[in-house]
Amino acid sequence: QVQLVESGGGSVQAGGSLRLSCAVPGYTASTYTMAWLRQAPGKAREGVAGIDSDGSTSNADSVKGRFTISQDNAANTLRLQMNSLKPEDTAMYYCAASQYTFGGAIPLNGAYYHYWGQGTQVTVSS
Repeated sequence: QVQLVESGGGSVQAGGSLRLSCAVPGYTASTYTMAWLRQAPGKAREGVAGIDSDGSTSNADSVKGRFTISQDNAANTLRLQMNSLKPEDTAMYYCAASQYTFGGAIPLNGAYYHYWGQGTQVTVSS
């Protein structure tokens, strides 16, 4: 069973930055399609960014130019660098991994992902 362990959430003022990490102990993270998704209270889950095993990435329109997803192969960890944070970015952020690869068409729909972390809270104040 693949375990995903998130860290790096917290509280920040608008315009600030945070970096989320997702460790995948015992497995090679870069062999999976992985993604970050988020859910704010009272709202539907939203895909934020994804990365395939070949390094191709996908970003939601709401975070393009602000968020960057990457694989730290040396640390076997998925990262999400979040810059220029806005109050509307406030949510619980989840790391997810899929057993499948998608040839560059990386889905941001959570239904495609089989393994999930416990989530890390990001709060952005105005």
